[in-house]
Amino acid sequence: MQAIIDELERRREGARAGGGEKRIQAQHQRGKLTARERIELLLDPGSFEETDMFVEHRCTDFGMAETKVPGDGVVTGQGTINGRLVFVFSQDFTVFGGSLSETHADKICKIMDRAIDVGAPVIGINDSGGARIQEGVDSLAGYADVFVRNVTSSGVVPQISVIMGPCAGGAVYSPAMTDFIFMVRDSSYMFVTGPDVVKTVTNEEVTQEQLGGAHTHTTTSGVADLAFDNDVQALHELRRFFDFLPLNNRQEPPTRPSDDDPERYDYSLDSLVPPNPNKPYDMKELIFKVVDEAEFFELQPDYAKNIITGFGRFEGSTVGIIANQPLVLAGVLDIDSSRKAARFVRFCDAFNIPIVTFVDVPGFLPGTTQEYGGIIQHGAKLLFAYSQATVPKVTIITRKAYGGAYVVMASKHLRGDVSYAWPTAEIAVMGPKGAVEIIFRGDLGDEEKIAQRTEEYRQRFANPFVGAGRGFIDDVIMPHGTRRRLCRSLRWLENKRVEEPWKKHDNLPL
Repeated sequence: MQAIIDELERRREGARAGGGEKRIQAQHQRGKLTARERIELLLDPGSFEETDMFVEHRCTDFGMAETKVPGDGVVTGQGTINGRLVFVFSQDFTVFGGSLSETHADKICKIMDRAIDVGAPVIGINDSGGARIQEGVDSLAGYADVFVRNVTSSGVVPQISVIMGPCAGGAVYSPAMTDFIFMVRDSSYMFVTGPDVVKTVTNEEVTQEQLGGAHTHTTTSGVADLAFDNDVQALHELRRFFDFLPLNNRQEPPTRPSDDDPERYDYSLDSLVPPNPNKPYDMKELIFKVVDEAEFFELQPDYAKNIITGFGRFEGSTVGIIANQPLVLAGVLDIDSSRKAARFVRFCDAFNIPIVTFVDVPGFLPGTTQEYGGIIQHGAKLLFAYSQATVPKVTIITRKAYGGAYVVMASKHLRGDVSYAWPTAEIAVMGPKGAVEIIFRGDLGDEEKIAQRTEEYRQRFANPFVGAGRGFIDDVIMPHGTRRRLCRSLRWLENKRVEEPWKKHDNLPL
């Protein structure tokens, strides 16, 4: 018996050693943690239960039969984050460069299947050189097996990808189909084709960082949600982020105790919107002042900054927040902001997370760049997402709500449940000046008459009372009472249920 126990411990030590001390040191010299160190930091101490520790690849070509490492380049299993179940896989770059083999993929698929069966999120820590070339089509088939699990899991359990090293070629499509992607600056990158191929095909010279680094994907492409300075910070913030998410689509959002009074007033909000309708203000100030304990976890803060998305809490319960940002392009909707917000709305709806929308939008961004880029279809994505969402939807119009953008931003007309407006709200087809120049174009030479007409239009339409008179606005509220009204609305909407007609699936304007 002792001999068996000794053999077990020897094999465990071999698996824990990964690619060996030399490769582990090389990993540390790059400023990166090992696969197991990452799991230890992410999960609660002592909670990790590893699966398939002794699995080895089955490849016999190119001398691979003589080179086998227990675990085959990926650590898989389940554990807890703040006591809540999660399934994890962490690719080990010290073993064959973290490359994906048939058995490597099988290990990942096994925990993804378990996650679906028991209803728990999946976190994938990616650090891989791609498909294992020695296995040929078997490794490609392994990627396809993982992709199918990503699709099956979508909308069933939350999926989070953390890119902590290379992620290239076919490997990028698995993270792309997950709900959220976190990256690490200067040590992680994602691209379909690398710099050498780009140079050969297009003659462009570009570095890995420029092509697919964290800065590129969090500011330009919008592929990633957040970038962090190092592995430790990324894993710490991931633990904080995880607390906002339900475990699956059958659960309500998580709640936690809060001492923040739901009836709290904040009189500083009464002066947040400037008297000059063309002067910007920071919508984040409003968000921080109304959520519990001023805690707001923003997503994609450096991409499409004219719209804000993220999670906060009201009375301890998770809420998704979307807001136009007047500080950037006056909060206008464009291609990038429409896509960003639409994807976030769909995630919230899939996982029963109520949506609060703060509106200050002058319209859609005009111009040939937007039209040629398909603003019609991309704007329709946001309209589609809000219309389809059956979770509680509460809207606050703080200032401008013009034209089609008013409708798109969670209005009553898109099955919004509650719509409030501040006294500073202006709800109209367009701004007073533009409207008057169209309606009274014959008077354009008479500045005094145009100014008079503009003031008449402002008095008639540039206020919340016409909409309130039609029932499109439930109430005109004082800014200082915004938190109180939001908490009360979310409370009575808690048991909202909507029956939808049967369909196989919708046809989102992709």
